[in-house]
Amino acid sequence: MEDNPDVKAYINLCLENEYQLLNAENGQEGIDMAMEHTPDIIISDIMMPIKNGFELCETLKQDIKTNHIPIILLTAKASQEDKISGLSIGADAYLTKPFNKKELLIRVAQLIELRKTLQKKYNLDTNLSFTIHNSADNKNDEFINNVIETIQNNMEDPNFNAFYLARTLNLSESQLYRKLKALTNTSTAIFIRKIRLLKAKQLLKTTTLSISEIAYATGFNDPSWFSKAFKEEFDISPSDIRN
Repeated sequence: MEDNPDVKAYINLCLENEYQLLNAENGQEGIDMAMEHTPDIIISDIMMPIKNGFELCETLKQDIKTNHIPIILLTAKASQEDKISGLSIGADAYLTKPFNKKELLIRVAQLIELRKTLQKKYNLDTNLSFTIHNSADNKNDEFINNVIETIQNNMEDPNFNAFYLARTLNLSESQLYRKLKALTNTSTAIFIRKIRLLKAKQLLKTTTLSISEIAYATGFNDPSWFSKAFKEEFDISPSDIRN
């Protein structure tokens, strides 16, 4: 978000060959666009009409739909006071104008790389306890744990899908999809299926329930389809788990 046409043109020139870009004329428009599109990263000048960069940052970092998005703030004067103000409301990086193309590209690449690190944290293949360690004040941890808990609470319902999960979390399906995709690199439907299958794997190891009973208990109407999905996910059949 940048209201200076020269700076906006320069940023677009720097990034247009590497990234898809959306442009906002003021801070409020930037907030609205971020809520609608959930971009991978946001670059905003501090001095913006209607809503300034600090207000934009604070609004987006407090909203569950957008609080995971890295935000770079641009400023003509990188005073210590400005930096502290930005960091206190969740800004991820500062760039002092004028900046060069290489500096901007490095900053953007670093923040996107941090996103990949975040995705590893929320990788269900390495978090079999169904609960992510909830760091203090980490809204993303809280969000993922809430998603997992909601799926578990509806585990036996074969009709519980992305629509009902989104509605339970007070999000639209597209907002939930983009949020989950950003944090886990997994679609909503696949995430739900993974939770079901992980629960099934746990039940196979810890109970004497039959494979059909476990299939129904984890929301699969068809035990044959359950076995096929299980084999695709874990590269081993449910029956082989017990052998």
